Amino acid sequence: MTTGFRVLGIDASLRSTGLGVVEAQGSRLVAVVQQTLKLPTRARHSDCLRQVYEGISALIRQTSPSAAAIEGGFFQRNVKTADILGQVRGAAIAACACAGVPVYEYAPRRAKQALVGFGGAEKEQVRRMVMQLLGLAEEPQEDAGDALALAICHLNTRTGHAILDTEPI
Repeated sequence: MTTGFRVLGIDASLRSTGLGVVEAQGSRLVAVVQQTLKLPTRARHSDCLRQVYEGISALIRQTSPSAAAIEGGFFQRNVKTADILGQVRGAAIAACACAGVPVYEYAPRRAKQALVGFGGAEKEQVRRMVMQLLGLAEEPQEDAGDALALAICHLNTRTGHAILDTEPI
């Protein structure tokens, strides 16, 4: 069976990075993989970044996505939290870049708009739409569900279902 266009969604976090690969098969969307990279709270910061890089690299080798979609930065009151999130995003983007996978960035409101039609949608609304669009019987784990939503957002953008101006980063 030939595969369609695959997108790796990445919901970056130091201790719980969500990953999801969605494939477009004609007008149908299929969840290929959904997982969460759970890292121990006592692990050294540098070890967590290495594990995020290696986990994403392994998933790219396993699923061969054509593109990746990652959540863009958003306002953080805590500078340290923003810095750590930026480092995790950097490890994720580097893994994709080393594999030759272009990365597209989506603001949280834009991703919600692409799925639900409203940028201020609640997480539960987005999760239900992900389940409906992918035909999932069970609710995905929160971080993996967010990653699937980002992948769907990119697929909708790529096919013109959502009007979002984006270039690879």
